[in-house]
Amino acid sequence: MTALRKFGLLFLTVGLLGVVTAAGGQTPVPAAPQLGAKGYILLDHYSGQLLAAKNEHEHLEPASITKLMTAYAVFRALRERQITLEDKVLISEKAWRTPGSRMFIEVNTRVSVDDLIQGMIVQSGNDASVALAEYIAGTEEIFAQLMNQYARELGMLNTNYRNSTGLPNDDHYTTAADIARLAQAIIEQYPEYYRWYSQREFSYNGITQKNRNALLWRDPSVDGMKTGMTDAAGYCLVSSARRDDMRLIAVILGTKSSTARANDSQALLNYGFRFYETRLLYPAGKPLDDARVRVWKGSADSTDLAVRKDLYITIPRGTYDQVQAQVELPTHVVAPVDAEAQLGTLRINLADQTLAEANLFAMNEVAVGSLWRQARDSVLLWFE
Repeated sequence: MTALRKFGLLFLTVGLLGVVTAAGGQTPVPAAPQLGAKGYILLDHYSGQLLAAKNEHEHLEPASITKLMTAYAVFRALRERQITLEDKVLISEKAWRTPGSRMFIEVNTRVSVDDLIQGMIVQSGNDASVALAEYIAGTEEIFAQLMNQYARELGMLNTNYRNSTGLPNDDHYTTAADIARLAQAIIEQYPEYYRWYSQREFSYNGITQKNRNALLWRDPSVDGMKTGMTDAAGYCLVSSARRDDMRLIAVILGTKSSTARANDSQALLNYGFRFYETRLLYPAGKPLDDARVRVWKGSADSTDLAVRKDLYITIPRGTYDQVQAQVELPTHVVAPVDAEAQLGTLRINLADQTLAEANLFAMNEVAVGSLWRQARDSVLLWFE
């Protein structure tokens, strides 16, 4: 471990989980596939690392990819116990008449929230989406306002929703990057509901429809998420796949056919898994080795530090031994120290590239020490 004092801060270069770090060049990674889609993005779910992209911030029509946010709002209502899966929803004439893909619910019947969710996710039912929107918010227009509120909370700053279905509207748009952010949120926040996205078929009213995500049959590592298609938007697909400890999210917008969106998505996923790897460097709440903070005038002489969230990195395969962790700490910490007080910064580097940064927090509270400890440390600080 090496240390450098500068500007009242202490910089430490520490080993990663017992691995000795060393400088060196990166293994070359081939350029990402060049695809014909209007916009796309490939990123690692855990680290958020961008691996490939084209026009990822361009406003594009999402078609039924919209239903990811519709589902997010429904999942949130379930989590907050505003609704339950067993609730029976009265189907309005508007929901029944909604054009496009349908689960074939009938007007003035009552359908469970559970069935409507599966009809929306698996069958991409516009009728189911409107029924859920009306049940949660009263009208689809108010529900769209709720969708936009959640989009802002998630940092989807280039997205605007006007309906729950994705049917064409000049003021209804999003981006590949925003969709990927939403997909991450669904997977992370609602794992108990994410399972529906891997469901291959669903039957309702005597009609069985298959999930339009062809990758669910083609690639066993793919377990979601959603297709979309209108004449204006083209063929779209959001896919998520997990191999070993790595999960990737691919968003494809505006291809010319269902075959093209599946092939483009598969190409991105294969590229990411072949040339990159993801590592969990520091689990949340686990003390960092070699990174304790000296606490002056306290009831204890030091405190351990940890990150609050799991810290992942995604790197070219074969470069893990070149990764370095740099810890930036204050040189003088004086008691009292509150539990979980921010006391430093962790920076992960590969060659001259910063891969990740995270704040470090105290793992335990340090109260003001005895008068003797305070007096002793006051003297010792004179020599610091």
